[in-house]
Amino acid sequence: MATKSARRSKIKARIRSRVTGTAQKPRLSVYRSNKAIYAQLIDDLNGTTMISTSSRSIADKVTKVEMSVMVGKALAEKALAAGLTTCVFDRNGYLYHGRVKALAEGAREGGLNF
Repeated sequence: MATKSARRSKIKARIRSRVTGTAQKPRLSVYRSNKAIYAQLIDDLNGTTMISTSSRSIADKVTKVEMSVMVGKALAEKALAAGLTTCVFDRNGYLYHGRVKALAEGAREGGLNF
């Protein structure tokens, strides 16, 4: 029986083989811990993180799902300020459900297209 982390690593490798980001269309990568959620816009061709944000930078007392929506909107604001309107979504091996889905929907509400 494979562990949960081994399963996620296998799914993550499969996703990353298909999804790459460029300077014009970066990869929106999501990392979810038990307490926080992190999002980055990454240019894989240069190997650089262009924009990042996390729930640790937002100090509101709300649920984790509501916090994820706020992180998505904050990332979209930073991206639009930098002149980026499109990206590709990398769920990083997590199921597209709950906090990951909330972050994606928040980014879409904020103006990012993917």
